[in-house]
This record gives sequence, structure tokens and C-alpha cells, in this order.
Amino acid sequence: MSPDPRTTALYPRHREAGANMGDFAGYRMPLWYPAGMRREHRAVVLGAGLFDTSHMAVLTVAGPGAYTLLQRTFTKDLDRVGPARRPLADGRGAYGAFCNPRGHLIDDAIVFRRGSEDFFVVVNAGMGPTVAGHLADQADSGATTVADLTDRVGKLDLQGPAAARILGRLLSDPEKAFQDLAYFSFKGHFDPVHPDAGMVRLADGTPLLLSRSGYTGEFGFELFVAPDRVTRLWDRLLEVGGDFDLVPCGLAARDSLRAGAMLPLSHQDIGDWPFIRHPWPFALPYAPDGETFTKDFIGSAALLAAAVAPHTLAFVGRDPRKVAAGPDTRVVDAVGRAIGIVLTCATDVAIGRVGDKVMSLASPGRPENFDPKGLSCGFVRVERALPAGTPLVLDDGRRRIDVEVADDIRPDRTARRPMAQMWG
Repeated sequence: MSPDPRTTALYPRHREAGANMGDFAGYRMPLWYPAGMRREHRAVVLGAGLFDTSHMAVLTVAGPGAYTLLQRTFTKDLDRVGPARRPLADGRGAYGAFCNPRGHLIDDAIVFRRGSEDFFVVVNAGMGPTVAGHLADQADSGATTVADLTDRVGKLDLQGPAAARILGRLLSDPEKAFQDLAYFSFKGHFDPVHPDAGMVRLADGTPLLLSRSGYTGEFGFELFVAPDRVTRLWDRLLEVGGDFDLVPCGLAARDSLRAGAMLPLSHQDIGDWPFIRHPWPFALPYAPDGETFTKDFIGSAALLAAAVAPHTLAFVGRDPRKVAAGPDTRVVDAVGRAIGIVLTCATDVAIGRVGDKVMSLASPGRPENFDPKGLSCGFVRVERALPAGTPLVLDDGRRRIDVEVADDIRPDRTARRPMAQMWG
């Protein structure tokens, strides 16, 4: 018999709000609230949504060997981050993955650097012990300490164009907190005794680790707090967010938003196959030649030698209809040959087609009264590379839908917009 699912500190709030609950990665989590997934998804694109993400796992990696350990185990080259290809700076994060020696995924993650000997790593729900164990096994004895903080950190995601205006009402010094807070940067700490705890505080004195990141493709924050403070923060955000139509959101909207934003779901879109030939090349340390890597890491040799690895591609449909994802759903090419399987199929309800062009509810120049029903989208794993625009049919045995390979899905996303444009 499987163990009872865990719950986060906000479980009572979800039940009080009438959320439809479901099991995910060993946790009992809200799937959607009475307003419905469509309302939640659109709120994040046009205003703001609030997600309970306390099921995510947080690790700390500290000590004189921490940087070396992460360089040896993490796919991203921490010496060459961003367009400028500079070392990861204090107060910045980077996306990548941990692989086994075969180059297959253990889990994807964001590594945040607090200092040369002080990092924290956010991994997926239920993966804290696995990744912590992997890092501990690879660490030089005595040089690095790896700690798994699973269920010891509260985490909320406040996502959408209104996120800064909502959060600003709760911070003791919003101008200081938001100053120079670029995409994938962070400030503060959730532990009251940490030296950085005073950098970002709520007006009631609660210390906060504020990260300019998220899993929706839209502007917003990930908020890390002590578990005993997360319920009050949730309540206060919903209270002040009423002026901005802030809504609580469940995992269904989180899934449709991330699919439309071209973001993978670990152990579904990336998994027990070579972590290569996918839409996320920025997670790998490619050299300028696009063929070699700038560093060696666990699994790198296997990835470079993976001549027959499958290709993961994004797609977008013609209408909202979906098919089931999984190994039994075929991807069929223009001559009727099965060439792969569907990994994710969701409906981004904020996009639609205007002629042959995909537009969003947030797209400038959208037609007056543009009210799309949404488009199916997601990822397929196929046997060969295909250019954007290639038509495909997805067939789950009950339904067939026409889609095309895409190099982007939901246009005009806001995640990277300058803070000055979103606050003030």
C-alpha cells in the first residue's frame, strides 16, 4: 500500500477555498479552484495568480568544495552563464539538470549562488532525498555539506504582470527589494538568523527570500519563507491582491502555463533518456561551435556520444482539443508513418490563431475583442529533427488532432521584462 500523501501547511486553506484536490509527486495539492483552470491561467497572463509550491524541495550546498561539486554534477557551466558567458554571480540563479553517467536525467533544478561556498538548489517535489544523496555521493569528504530542507521551507509563486504591485504593498522597503532585481536574480533569506535575512522583509518583519523566477513564462516571483509564516503570507497576498484580481491557482493552470511557455516537466518531457536534442539547449554547456561542451560533467561524455538520441520538439495545435499524453499516443508524420510519442499535451487558453499567426491575450496589435478558446500545445519525442512548421498528427486511439512543430508557443510573455516596467 502506498503511503498517504503529504500536505503543505496551506492544505487547510485549499480545502476552505473549495479547491479540487489531487495527488502529485507524493503530495495532496490543489488542481484548480472554483473559478476554474481557464480563469486561473488567464489571470496569470493578464493580472496575477498565486500558487502554493511548498511541495518543491530545497537543498543547501555549502563549503569550500561546493562550487567544484556543482560544476562536476550540474549540466550548466557555472563559469559561463547568460549571453555574456560570465561566471554565476552572487545573487543569481541558473537552470540546468543533474544527470547520471549515461546522461539520463536525475532531475532538473535551479542553482542559486549566495557566495563562493554557499549555494541553494531548488529541485522538484519528492526529489530532495534523491538529488541530495547524489550530490553527497559525489562530494569530496569534508569539503562540502549537502542538506535537504524538504518540508522545512514554505514557498509561494506570485506570477503575472501585477505581481510587483501586489507584493510591494506587503514589503517593508519595496524600492530596496526590487532595485536591480533582474530575471533569475534573488535577494534575502528565509532564515531569521541568516546574515542576508534583513535584505528583504515583509512589513510585519518576516524575512523573505525573494527570487525573480517562476514556472509560467510570465513576470513574477518565487517567495521562500519559514513554514510557520507561509499561511499568513498567503492570506495577506490574497487580501491586498484583491485590487488586482489576484486569484489562487492550482496545478492544472501551472501545467498549461508552463507548456505554453515552452518549459519542461521533469520526468515527463525530460527523463530516463539522454538529456540532449531538446528545446532547452541553454541548460547544457555548449561551446560556440554548438557541437562540444565547455566543461566535463557527470554524463557529458555519454551525451556527446549519443548519436541515436531521440529529439524532443515543441508543437502547437489548430484548436483547443487535446489528446492523452504517454507512450500509447502516436506522433504521425505527413506520409502516415509513426515517428514518436506525445510527452505533454495541454491547452494554453490565452492564445489563439489570427490567420496563421499565434497571438496571446497580451499581444500588442491583437484584434479588438480577441477572446481565444485556446490552442493545444506541448512536446513530442520523435526519431529525427523537424523544422518549425512541420505538420504532424497526434493520435491517442480515440482522437486525432493536427498540430505543427513550433520554435515558440505563447508569444509576448512577460517574464524577462525590466522591473522598472512592472513596478511603479
